[in-house]
Amino acid sequence: MTRPSLCARLMRGVLLLLLLACGGARAQTYTLAVHPVLSPEESLAVYTPLITYLKKVSGQEFQLITTSNFLVYWQMMKKKEFDFVLDGPHFTDYRLQKMGYHLLAKMPSVVSYSLVANEGVFALDPKDMIGRRVATTANPAYGALVLAEIYPNPLRQPYLIETRDSVEAAEKAVSGEADGAMIPTPLVGRYPTLTTVVTTPQVPSPGISASDKVSVPMRQTVTNALLNAHTDPLGQAALRAMNVDKLEEASPEVYAGQHRLLKALWGY
Repeated sequence: MTRPSLCARLMRGVLLLLLLACGGARAQTYTLAVHPVLSPEESLAVYTPLITYLKKVSGQEFQLITTSNFLVYWQMMKKKEFDFVLDGPHFTDYRLQKMGYHLLAKMPSVVSYSLVANEGVFALDPKDMIGRRVATTANPAYGALVLAEIYPNPLRQPYLIETRDSVEAAEKAVSGEADGAMIPTPLVGRYPTLTTVVTTPQVPSPGISASDKVSVPMRQTVTNALLNAHTDPLGQAALRAMNVDKLEEASPEVYAGQHRLLKALWGY
């Protein structure tokens, strides 16, 4: 049998290198997790346009991760399974302080939570809700943690009805299945029959952070994409779905101290 010539062997080597190079250029898949303030179905509708935009800008694949409730979310979060995360202020600060995540951007402005009562309940003060049924997302959701601060005495608290998300909590209060609810203040305007009992101090809006497993160039690519989304048609569609005009720059100091709410949780 005739042995391949040196030239033929070199050509085969070049082809092999080209094949390896092409394989290395394949798009990597990154995960983007969103906190379960909304149901998985609603989260899919709200954040899929953001996934589409990030794919276009980065040239990489992105997979949206939703969870059914905050307990599942907390357990998954502790395993550091997410590349990118859109998270409430307490989780964002925890990631930055305890898990080596890097803050990329934040939702605009600030947010608060409101304890609301349905139209059949006369409540002017939080003490008027003691012993009543209050719907809220379960720990470690921000609303539930703040509610625990409003009622530090375990013998003088509302009777909590746990819900999958804040929308379900509000709807239980509207329907009368609960006497009230603890929900993000922006939700209150959707339900005119609910009256506000108390509103918490404002805290930073949710932040978007990246795991230290994500390369510096990729983190910068995503940061630029987020901060410039309002200048791109696909980015504008993503912002509309999230009901914001643009995303903001942010520093870790903005969220400093928010993780204190999680200290009582198992696994902190």
